Amino acid sequence: MSLPDDYLRYPRRRHGMDQDWYRWRPHFEQPAHPWPNGARLAVWICTSLEFFPLNPLGKPFKAPGSMVTAYPDLRHYTTRDYGNRVGAYRLLRLFGELGLRTSFAVNSAVAERYPQLIADLRGDGHEVVAHGVDMDRLHHGGLDATAEGLLVDECLAVLRQAGAGPVHGWLSPARCESPRTAALLAARGLEYFCDFVNDELPYEFDTGAGTLLAMPHSHELSDRQVLVEYRHSEAEYAEQVRDQFRRLLAESGPYGRRILSLPLTPYVVGLPYRFGMLRELLSDLRREPGVWFATGAELAQAWRAVPP
Repeated sequence: MSLPDDYLRYPRRRHGMDQDWYRWRPHFEQPAHPWPNGARLAVWICTSLEFFPLNPLGKPFKAPGSMVTAYPDLRHYTTRDYGNRVGAYRLLRLFGELGLRTSFAVNSAVAERYPQLIADLRGDGHEVVAHGVDMDRLHHGGLDATAEGLLVDECLAVLRQAGAGPVHGWLSPARCESPRTAALLAARGLEYFCDFVNDELPYEFDTGAGTLLAMPHSHELSDRQVLVEYRHSEAEYAEQVRDQFRRLLAESGPYGRRILSLPLTPYVVGLPYRFGMLRELLSDLRREPGVWFATGAELAQAWRAVPP
């Protein structure tokens, strides 16, 4: 049986990218601008405060960190809850001792259950990034636009009611999006989102409903990915962060400002036996010259003030 004549005709075939959201760019062919005050490397710490329901629906899939065994999976549920009850405060104390301003990606379900935690991290000057409703309410193509918009609205409303302050950024639960997620975020006035991991620097993302800044939020360097999924040791994790730091700092000389994205998970790196490693690591990075510890909102503002 022969194929119809139009089988190999693609009306949208053209040179260049296969989408209209952003343009391709050579990574090492941009103006060598510094960060504010002449800093060469920005370190962006973003800690995820997540709520995993005990009885997840798991649609369209179970988010990483979700329940594993048959209901009720109290072992994993309480392990995750440890992060919000204990690990997060261990991190807050460390950030305070080192004088670091960071970001916290917060499920609105966490803000409902732990309003004091939101007050404490805001009181220390940290930024709240919207992280969806919870880790079982994923954004995906199977949702209609109204249902997905309501998820975004619920998250933002609860965070603001809990005292999160101005919410500039968004990280989707499990980084799962529908084709319309970015447009829904832009239409609601958000400035940046963290779901795309195809760059080490921010770039403009045209949603059709406004422009967002795609912020580089590392997946490969997250503590959960390295320590839990890859099962590397704490020493290996610290070595990988240092290697990333040294490489980006070296590149910042000829190529300009760079970002070291460091995603943290309180129920992973907030455990006592891992915490000494994190303290030593951040203390060492803090002492390096030419380094700026910034929130996501500060990075977005500085990037747009001096665009590439």
